[in-house]
Amino acid sequence: MKHARYAAAAASAAAGALAAASGAHAAGFAIKEQSPTAQGAAFAGATAEAADVSYMFFNPAALSQQSGTQGMASASFIAPRSRPEDASGQTVTGDPTGNLAGGDDISEDAVAPAFYGMTSVTERLKVGVGLNAPFGFTTDYDDGWAGRYHALKSEVRTININPAVSYEPIDGVAVAAGMQAQYVDAELTNAIDIGTITSLPRNNVPRTAPTQNDGLAEVEGDDWAFGFNLGVLIEPREGTRIGAAYRSDIEHELTGRADFSSDDQIAQQIIQNSNQFNDTGATADLTTPDMLSFGVYQDVTDRIALMGEFQYTMWSDFDELRIQFDNPNQGDSVTNEDWDDSWFAAIGAKFDATENLALRTGVAYDESPIPDNTRTPRIPGANRTWLSIGADYSPTSWFAIQASYTHIFVEESTVDLAATGNNATRGSLNVDYQNSVDIGSVSAVLRF
Repeated sequence: MKHARYAAAAASAAAGALAAASGAHAAGFAIKEQSPTAQGAAFAGATAEAADVSYMFFNPAALSQQSGTQGMASASFIAPRSRPEDASGQTVTGDPTGNLAGGDDISEDAVAPAFYGMTSVTERLKVGVGLNAPFGFTTDYDDGWAGRYHALKSEVRTININPAVSYEPIDGVAVAAGMQAQYVDAELTNAIDIGTITSLPRNNVPRTAPTQNDGLAEVEGDDWAFGFNLGVLIEPREGTRIGAAYRSDIEHELTGRADFSSDDQIAQQIIQNSNQFNDTGATADLTTPDMLSFGVYQDVTDRIALMGEFQYTMWSDFDELRIQFDNPNQGDSVTNEDWDDSWFAAIGAKFDATENLALRTGVAYDESPIPDNTRTPRIPGANRTWLSIGADYSPTSWFAIQASYTHIFVEESTVDLAATGNNATRGSLNVDYQNSVDIGSVSAVLRF
């Protein structure tokens, strides 16, 4: 019985850490900010406008609208704000875990870079490559907060290399395909309530107090995996473009280590004497979602254009997280997630103020895939509304710069977890979040 309880507790603690590799700040864990130009219109028409080489991220067939040889570099400064409030929790034995909320802001600012290059092999055949960070997030709570057994620090980073080829078999129709080589790296931590675990019936272990003898679970893992993307861009007449694109899921098996430690002397003794809380290798499956996008671009006058976009993201593949440990004394740990498929829709406009200056604006709605009953403190996001403005300036035919700003209104969210199932050793947790995001992006294009 003692070994079974410790095995379940260790599995649950490490699962809580690795689970963050499949959860994220805001709506899911995708990063849309891959093009300052498209961002200026809240990504309305991102699959169809093809204004510059960065649009190949949304639709590789956008390369068909570019000419010559080009290079582009961009950076998006993402400043999320997620403030936990009114946090409280109890252990499975009814002892309070405290009421500290975890900090004024548990999100961390980040810079998302992107690089693109393309060349025209012939007038109809174009090749390009994009280097992006399409998924990622960081959250970090104060050590003693009420939900420390569910989450402390969570950091996930990705790199995606995406070469693509676009071909125009007939005038006005372009088809394209690309390959994705994607790297994921994760570093996650959470506290372990060793006091509660050992306060249950036991043999030959020190007597401890619930919430008073905490340990720490730290997990690191990474993986390379591969996928593809497809696109089509149709221009039935000049000034009208319709685009469709598909980005495949990518199946990762994160491989790394689970380490257990404590600053508490009694907890240290338990960790050292337990054959479950040993440092060990660990693996977890992570699948980034399929994405299906449709866009339209329409010139209304010589200076005004309207755009629209719809994207459907298949998050429902993320129904469970299964952790496997190299330590044979630790069985698999399964966490139910049950995410839903979600959608993103945007409308926007472009105004050519001068021959060299274009202004953009747009509004979008971004549905969260996270059900209320499975939201965790690692994933405090909710539905979002985007408001964006942007400008691109081309002083010469060979050089252009772009800039955009977005404010995202995020709905209030609540984590409400009971001390049952996988959360039996983490305790219950109730905490409300006030969320928002600000994004500023810049880029530059060189054409040869």
